[in-house]
Amino acid sequence: MSKPSIRAAYSMWPQYNRRLRDVVAEMSTDDLATTSIGHAARPELERWPIWATVGHVACQRVFWLCDFLGEPGADTTPFTNAAYNCPGDDDLENVLDAPALVSALDSTFAIVERCLDHWAVEMLDEEIRRPDIGAGWAYSRGSVLQRVFSHDVYHCGELSQTLGAVGLPKIDLWD
Repeated sequence: MSKPSIRAAYSMWPQYNRRLRDVVAEMSTDDLATTSIGHAARPELERWPIWATVGHVACQRVFWLCDFLGEPGADTTPFTNAAYNCPGDDDLENVLDAPALVSALDSTFAIVERCLDHWAVEMLDEEIRRPDIGAGWAYSRGSVLQRVFSHDVYHCGELSQTLGAVGLPKIDLWD
């Protein structure tokens, strides 16, 4: 008998991805060029355009799940070099349009889906050490997955706030 997957613990994540994807799919090039609003206490911060934030969300999934944890699938995404070439973090020159962003969200979420379906609870405590990345980073598999999940949700909130402020449809994660 196989052990149950961890999918039930992240049952809403596919919906969150779908809601982000659906809002992005309807955005124009001008909408995607809108700059995210900064934190009220620090308005001087330069913010990325929406397209870069969405691309960053998708690319960081590949970095953490594939580059760091070693999961397969990076080659099925536009981010085959996620450790060094992510929208926003490393690249603000190659603008991504709505179809490219939707494709990036779909292809990177396929990696998330595979993890949710194939990982068992017992796997979450496994420590992964990567002396070749960062300062010899070591994190548990579960903490990395939680990091990716919270990163997605954080940026969905940030994007929703920006979209609402400029009169565009917000990302409603819970409707």
